[in-house]
Amino acid sequence: MRLKNVLIAVKDVERSRKFYRDLFGLETILNQEGNAILTEGLVLQDRRIWQECLGKEIAAENHASELYFEEKEIEKFVEKLESGDFPVVYVTKLMQYPSGKKIVRFYDPDGNLIEVGTPG
Repeated sequence: MRLKNVLIAVKDVERSRKFYRDLFGLETILNQEGNAILTEGLVLQDRRIWQECLGKEIAAENHASELYFEEKEIEKFVEKLESGDFPVVYVTKLMQYPSGKKIVRFYDPDGNLIEVGTPG
């Protein structure tokens, strides 16, 4: 068995496709009926569909999960993040651990938690 995809609920699939393409370079593999499958196994689903499926409201900024990306040039990534079309809501601004590893945490436009860290 293997993990194939990770699904996140979003308010606007098109806006989220643009966010993940512009910031992370993820391309769309399939886009239909309120769902978009992106490269790297990320699936965006219209939150109304997800709420109907679960029979429960979606809780944004719930900190129950995180998407993790690695980037060698993290300072350039943060510049790109801050100069983009989407407002940035930080959880943890760019910081460095004593080990030298750097990370930044923020929310995507729908309150899904993202961490970007340097490799290692």
